[in-house]
Amino acid sequence: MLAALIAATPARAQQPQVRYEVSFPNAAHHEAEVRATFDGAKQPVLDVVMSRSSPGRYALHEFAKNVYSVRATDGEGHPLTVSRSDPYSWRVSGHKGTVVIQYTLFGDRADGTYDGIDSTHAHLNMPATFVWARGMEKIPVSFRFIIPDGSNWNVATQLVAAGDGSYHSPNLDMMMDSPVELSAFDLNEWTVGDRQFRMALHHTGTREEAAAYANMAKAVVTEAEGVWGAFPKYDGGSYTFLVGYLPYASGDGMEHRDSTVITGTRPLKQAATQSIGTVSHEFFHSWNMERIRSKGLEPFDFERANMSGELWFGEGFTNYYGPLILRRAGLTSIDRFLQTVGGAVNAVLTAPGREVFNVVEMAQQAPFVDAATANDPVNTQNTFISYYTYGEAIALGADLTIRNRFPGKSLDDWMRQMWKEHPDVEKPYTLQDLQTSLGNAVGDKAFAADFFARHVTGKEPLEYEKLLATAGVTLRKRPGDHVWLGISRSTLSDAGMEITGSVLRESPAYVAGLDRGDKILEFDGKVLKTDADFSKWLDGHKAGDKVMLKVEARSGKKDVEMALTGSPAMEAVTFEYAGMPVTKEQLALRAQWLSSKAIHPLPEVKKYCPVCRRVHPFEYEHCPFDGSELGIVPGEADGVAASSGGRRAR
Repeated sequence: MLAALIAATPARAQQPQVRYEVSFPNAAHHEAEVRATFDGAKQPVLDVVMSRSSPGRYALHEFAKNVYSVRATDGEGHPLTVSRSDPYSWRVSGHKGTVVIQYTLFGDRADGTYDGIDSTHAHLNMPATFVWARGMEKIPVSFRFIIPDGSNWNVATQLVAAGDGSYHSPNLDMMMDSPVELSAFDLNEWTVGDRQFRMALHHTGTREEAAAYANMAKAVVTEAEGVWGAFPKYDGGSYTFLVGYLPYASGDGMEHRDSTVITGTRPLKQAATQSIGTVSHEFFHSWNMERIRSKGLEPFDFERANMSGELWFGEGFTNYYGPLILRRAGLTSIDRFLQTVGGAVNAVLTAPGREVFNVVEMAQQAPFVDAATANDPVNTQNTFISYYTYGEAIALGADLTIRNRFPGKSLDDWMRQMWKEHPDVEKPYTLQDLQTSLGNAVGDKAFAADFFARHVTGKEPLEYEKLLATAGVTLRKRPGDHVWLGISRSTLSDAGMEITGSVLRESPAYVAGLDRGDKILEFDGKVLKTDADFSKWLDGHKAGDKVMLKVEARSGKKDVEMALTGSPAMEAVTFEYAGMPVTKEQLALRAQWLSSKAIHPLPEVKKYCPVCRRVHPFEYEHCPFDGSELGIVPGEADGVAASSGGRRAR
């Protein structure tokens, strides 16, 4: 009887787990070798998939195009049968519970979406790097990164490190949201309150520049906390900035739950004060988008385009807070801040797309415009306004409206209310939730309903001129602007002007019947061959002038009369800059709006003149004494070797 019982007892089931190993024997040619092991597979035919989309991106990217030399074996190394039913997955049969997939991966674009692999680093976005198996999405995942001999690379990631050199993720979703940088980066770490932060910076500058930039990031982090009242709880215990400023990178920023990827081509010495804006934007996402998350993006689907009508809030409001945090932290001037938000207002008020889609519908266009590619011409110049820009303008208008209508309240209160009502991805929000939260934040549901009906689901712009004036800011036509034609892009040559971009709706060229592909052979009988010729011609005209053009269109050559108008472009500047009187009440509201909200002490950030060696407030761009461009570290004037002592990235 005992023998029979033993014979009837099944063998112990294999514990499901997913393991990855990555090596770089051919990094100089942008290749990595990936080994993925799926233990405990219960399906007789295992579907292994390469993602088509990536968190933070909304269009399809078809990462499988960079995967080749795919082979599959079982746990004992025996070859398995592999077939393909579509371009981005493989079907593996004949296994006994373990499937090992090995393949070569190509990557030569270091940004927030793709992989960048070469002899200096391996910059890995997980959906672009690793295959995964259907049915094993909830299984714990482990990683091993094989560092090339002599490379001096280290590993930076939000993945949790184990003592044995491996890294871990609890499931596929967290794995896909955890980018990795392997390089000889400069590492700086700091704390704000009880939260730990670190910046892994791969760049061509000095260690001193890296430390100064990390201090700038600390100011951003500290000021951002003031908006929300507290930091999120970071799953791995810290938040990581993965930053690469390299001549062979691509400019980008991509948010993740406990980290961000930021890339650019310009070195810190030239562009630190511009690049810190991306740091501010992406870090704000650790609340807005990563924890406060639209229901349209949950759960995120790695095999299709993901659409959300709320990106004007997730991306656009973040686009507003990015420069606002820099201003509050003293990292940029009021003039620079107004130039940024004024540009968003200008775009919304003057772009013809505002008459086509409301801001929710603009957000729903993301799968077509978010780094998506197409071969056919499109008319987005006349139909689309970026949800980043549109949302930024709405955030500005909402902030000033709330401040004027509900004393003591601001947009910060709406953001905090959203975090209170939707504290993490387990409780994603809808458009109606946004409206409800606004009503709760200001204590007026009717106001919230009216605001959404007019400015969110409706197409009515806010009264920006009146709202900005309450803070002593004027919205005005840009002084000295030329008359304009309304042609978005063109080229000039001996043959005249060829229209290569869209013609903006209701512009002089549009009303005159001109369109992409047309050639303007003569302007009032003259051939304009260069940009200088064209500018001189514009300077000789004023709004209301009628001009004669000789045009070659699809229908043949023709003479066209065109009535010129002034450029609709606007700018936001302080009353003081415009020579207008400003009141104490206006200055008080401006100070309330733009002053620091930091809970913890802000770090001291300064700039340095390389000529007179004076130290200045960080918001200064040039030395007031000699006009030199200021730097983030003490140094010599250009042309004189600066003392470094810091390790440079290879």
